[in-house]
Amino acid sequence: MVIFLVCALTDWLDGYLARKLNQITDLGKFLDPLVDKLLVLAPLLSLIELGQIPAWGVFVILGRELAIAGWRVNQATISGANIWGKLKTVSQIIAIALLIAPLGESWRVPALAAFWVCVALTVISGVIYLLPSEPLKSQS
Repeated sequence: MVIFLVCALTDWLDGYLARKLNQITDLGKFLDPLVDKLLVLAPLLSLIELGQIPAWGVFVILGRELAIAGWRVNQATISGANIWGKLKTVSQIIAIALLIAPLGESWRVPALAAFWVCVALTVISGVIYLLPSEPLKSQS
């Protein structure tokens, strides 16, 4: 769990420093979400193998991530994550940390609840990401 949280912290620190030092690049905006996906999906796949979480919840997360990654590649400009994407990532990190922490059986229900919250936020953030930013004008 400590290694996982250190990785998550360094990922956050990288983004923070890039913004603070005005070193944001299109490559960074493309690669950072990919690193986030690897950081999240690797432990989730391991938790499936260990029987700790249901596979379909992880497949929902994986499906959203693949859909958004594919959508982003086809955009003329690469945009950074919005607040919903950031909330999704934070909720995933919290859920994974609770699921892999050696906390005992009394933490099983809160850890699973955190997992389902992160699945819900993953779906919500995906829907929001794909919605047009401006309302469609009615055609006359």
